[in-house]
Amino acid sequence: MKTTPLQQSFGVEIADVDLRDLTADHLYPEIRQAFEEHSALLFRGQSLDDDSHTKLAELFGPLENRDAMAAGRDVEFEVPAVTNVLEDDTVSDAHSLHTLNLQGNMLWHTDSTFLPVPALSNILTAKVVPSSGGQTELASTRAAWAAMPEDMKAPLKDAIIWHRLSHSRSKISSELAAQSEMTQWPDRPWRAIWPNPVTGDESLFIASHAFAIEGMGLQEGQEIIEAAIEFCTRPEFVYSHSWSVGDVLIWDERCTLHRGTPWPYEEPRTLKSICCSVTERDGLASVKIV
Repeated sequence: MKTTPLQQSFGVEIADVDLRDLTADHLYPEIRQAFEEHSALLFRGQSLDDDSHTKLAELFGPLENRDAMAAGRDVEFEVPAVTNVLEDDTVSDAHSLHTLNLQGNMLWHTDSTFLPVPALSNILTAKVVPSSGGQTELASTRAAWAAMPEDMKAPLKDAIIWHRLSHSRSKISSELAAQSEMTQWPDRPWRAIWPNPVTGDESLFIASHAFAIEGMGLQEGQEIIEAAIEFCTRPEFVYSHSWSVGDVLIWDERCTLHRGTPWPYEEPRTLKSICCSVTERDGLASVKIV
């Protein structure tokens, strides 16, 4: 496969691959190895519909179905849309709870750290892009952890970090944070350091959902979390992607923070996103609190 670095510390663009052609035995093993090594993969000019998007995601692992998790029973999976377009095809108001929730994605975060099973990957593709803005930015917590000063690492090496969805949403709006879909998940603890089971590289497992470090005062823990996220999102660890329709970004949730950026909210923007859940082979035992 022809690859080009996305950024000096992580990520590659892979050319001349049609993601619809992947099978467990054809191309996927090479792409999975690139995923483990580089943390983020970009494919341009793809033509994924919901079915081919789903088939691609199933190669990486179990589909994350939050509706089924919340209901505690089987619920048919639907490919989630990250969009400001409503069911009646109008665009959501810039001050609505729907738009505020989209703005919650503009905080540096890792998907699903508040769920019973964290995410391994996000496979995101662009369907409708605005005239400006709306980039997706990725930050490598693997590269940042390797470069982090020892005095900053010290309180995190053996830390257990607690995550709560409503915590991140409270930074946007107290009304948004109080919505049932934000409060339905119990607080979730994970170990702060996630070693990659393939490469052995360590990364910091952190998110805007992180609100406390076990054994520390709330303010002290939050200061350490915020300083760590600030360090991890320095320019030397960040790749910013400007979308074209058909682009596909795949990133490793175990070692990557991400966020969206604003766009003219009167313009439609639609991305389709499938997260895959971590399994034991992905190193779940390394971060799980038994």
